[in-house]
Amino acid sequence: MTTAIFYAISTGNTSNIANIIAQELNIDEINDIADTSLEKINEYSNVILGISTWGDGDLQDDWDDNFEELKKVDFSSKTVAFFGLGDQDGYPDTYLDAMGILYEQIKSMGAKIVGEWESDESYSFDESKALINNKFVGLALDEDM
Repeated sequence: MTTAIFYAISTGNTSNIANIIAQELNIDEINDIADTSLEKINEYSNVILGISTWGDGDLQDDWDDNFEELKKVDFSSKTVAFFGLGDQDGYPDTYLDAMGILYEQIKSMGAKIVGEWESDESYSFDESKALINNKFVGLALDEDM
């Protein structure tokens, strides 16, 4: 089984987390989608997708720009995990919405989703599209905290 991380960056936080995850899980393939076609996802059995939420719940620019390309990837035989970054204090009504949007798209394409993350008292936000049944759809992070 081959595993790769695909992420996009605006400030560097998502890249830092992608590198930490890759080191912890001994993953050699890390891809910034600004420099790599999303079709490359087809080469892997297991994929970790990293995304940050911008503004009032928006996808990070590179994910937004490549969303149509993402829809062309065959996720039906893939296992996918997510990590997302957001700002609980500045945007408590849209915390990690981008991860939730990405999750819904990938799920609708038949991927096996793993890595849900329990929401507990250490999180302080009002709403999130990434929260389903009190669990985040992936690793929920706030690098500003």
